[in-house]
Amino acid sequence: MSSRGSSTKSKPATVRLKGKRILIVEDSPVVGPFTADLLQELGCRVAGPAPNMAAARELIEHEKVDAALMDVHIRGERVFPLCEALAVRNVPFILTSGYADWNMPDKWRGRPRLQKPYTLGQIEEALKHLLGASA
Repeated sequence: MSSRGSSTKSKPATVRLKGKRILIVEDSPVVGPFTADLLQELGCRVAGPAPNMAAARELIEHEKVDAALMDVHIRGERVFPLCEALAVRNVPFILTSGYADWNMPDKWRGRPRLQKPYTLGQIEEALKHLLGASA
């Protein structure tokens, strides 16, 4: 055990999310990088953003991720097959949308959601809750 003094000045939430690898599935060339920046500000590592279903499947199959943020609508497709792939791997996820219509299969209705545009604080709270790191 180290006897070094603690000089960390990070917020507790940032420390808890620090190093968590979060997959972003987002087809918007604005929202994807914006979300990546927010996650990096929270100390997370980012996988993606995956701009289409094929890229997202590739990341899900080959990357170890702790959680995912997924836009419900990706280039005219719904992400529910990706939800299945994540569920099989026990990877928790948050669904996002800029649309008011949250029509989705019953199986995924209870999943956490974020309405776009979202803020740093909203992502932080949603991830803390999702990953069981609530303060």
